[in-house]
Amino acid sequence: MSLVSEFREFAIKGNVVDLAVGVIIGAAFNGIVKSLVDQVVMPPIGLLTGGIDFSKLEWVLRPENGATEEIEKVSVMYGAFLNTVIQFAIVAFVVFMIVKGINKLRRQEAETPAAPAAPSATEALLMEIRDELKARPQV
Repeated sequence: MSLVSEFREFAIKGNVVDLAVGVIIGAAFNGIVKSLVDQVVMPPIGLLTGGIDFSKLEWVLRPENGATEEIEKVSVMYGAFLNTVIQFAIVAFVVFMIVKGINKLRRQEAETPAAPAAPSATEALLMEIRDELKARPQV
């Protein structure tokens, strides 16, 4: 089997396509969550904490030197990291709720009794023989 035909077989499998769709939807969902955190969740938190913009919070390791034109400022942007942690928490919660719903559906499906299987041809024949023997007059 050539490399191209192996790759074609791999790429056409349903699981790969499902994974690709999940990644694309996940990327789009990431944009929604980023907007939710940056524009909806963090402004009220910033207002409650005295108007702090969390995305701009930083720990300056080396400040700018006004005498030079070079960008010398070195800082740790912990506010942006905090926003990212909140985004992760929201995504993790949503994924948890989806998995919880799927598990609930699976449990309900497992609890519903399955219909008894139809007897096989051999079993049906044996049942007919039994019924015929019962119908015969006893001697």
